[in-house]
Formats: sequence, C-alpha cells, structure tokens
Amino acid sequence: MSPKGRNKFISILLPLLFWVGLWALAAQAVGKPFLLPSPLLTAETLLAQAVLPAFWQKTGLTLLRMTGGYLLGALLGAVCGVLTHFSAIVSALLSPMMRLLRATPVASFILLLLLWVGTTWVPVVAAAMMVIPIIWGNVEKGLESTDAQLLELTAAYQFSAAKKLRLLYLPSVLPFLFAAAKTSIGLAWKAGVAAEVLCVPKFAIGTEIYRSKLYLETPALFAWTAVVILFSFLIEKLIGAALSRWEVPS
Repeated sequence: MSPKGRNKFISILLPLLFWVGLWALAAQAVGKPFLLPSPLLTAETLLAQAVLPAFWQKTGLTLLRMTGGYLLGALLGAVCGVLTHFSAIVSALLSPMMRLLRATPVASFILLLLLWVGTTWVPVVAAAMMVIPIIWGNVEKGLESTDAQLLELTAAYQFSAAKKLRLLYLPSVLPFLFAAAKTSIGLAWKAGVAAEVLCVPKFAIGTEIYRSKLYLETPALFAWTAVVILFSFLIEKLIGAALSRWEVPS
C-alpha cells in the first residue's frame, strides 16, 4: 500500500475505532441492552438478519423504491430547471412551488402523501420530492452561467438547437447537475426510509425500524439503522464514482 493510501486508510479507520470504542464504553456503563445495545450485540443481530432471505427482499425493495424516486426526482427537476430558465411565465408559476418544497418539513409531505397515494408509492414520491428542488436549482444556475458571448456567437452562426445543446448548454450545466445529483442522493435515501417508517409497506427497511421500535427491540432497531447508514454510504460512493467518469473538467 502506498503512503497516500495508507494515510487515507488510517484517516478512516481511526475515527471509526474511536467512535465504536466510545459506543462500547457507553453501552458497558449503561449495562442495559434495552437502552443501549453494545456494538457486538448490534453486529450479532445484524448478521442474524442478513442470513435470512427476507432481509435481502426487504432491502432490495427499499433500494428499488429509493432508486425509482431518485431518478424520477432528477428527471422532473432537470425538466423544470430548463423550463423555468427559458420561460418567464413557467418560472413565475413553478419557482414559488420549488421554494415551498425546500421549506416544507419532510414529515408533513409524508403524512399528506399517505392521504393521496398508495402506501407503496409514498416512499418513491417522498424521495422524488427531496430531489426535485435541488436538481431544479442547480440546472437553472448552470444555464444562467452559460457564456453570453458564446450565446451571441451561436446565434450569429445560426447553430441548430441540437448543436447548441451539445456544445454550449451541456458543458455549462453538467458540473452543476452532477453536484446536485451527489448531494440529493443521501437526502432522497433518508426521506424514503422515513416515509417507510410512517407508512409501513409490507417489505421495507423502514417497516423493520418501526416494528423494532414498536416491540422495544433496541438491538434490532440499531441493526436496521446501521443497514440504512451502510447503504446510504455505499450508494453515495457508487453514484459519486459513476458521475465522476462523466464530469466535464473545469
């Protein structure tokens, strides 16, 4: 391992060991797994769940919902960003709604969605609504940052709409779009799991978190929360790595 890789490994491992050690000491001091289970008990509970086929079914369906919501939100946010940039009327209509989406608490959205859509779709829509305003704002910023002189040049040479999109708008928008995509994935994941906790679909990570709390199974609650954290971290890393391959050099 190179010195750079070793330093990076140490910078990740040391904080992890510190906080897990602090957690273990706190659990030992409390002495009641009902209140604070130890890292070892949490890991044992997680492993006991992970060997069951139902664990992967629940996790897979949650991932499917979150991915669907994220992609839906990204698509709608990008379309809205383009429309509000090129149309003053659309901007006047949609901009207040986007700011409202940003300001409204996630829990309020979820409770309203429970009245409007089926239980299965609530996490999907909740995740999408977290993503839409972030993508919208960054797409608008990217379009606004397009070089005015280049715009005049493309108009003078009568570039086609497709050529303008490829040579002018995409290089301007993509860095903003990729930054928004990386930021919004974690928010979409957390909002979707929170929606599952409140609407309790049949197979879901959020449903298991709710049941663990309902039956006071604290080790299981910690174990399923660890699943949420691990998958959130992995998804953010995967999305970041995938987008980095397409980023336009600054």
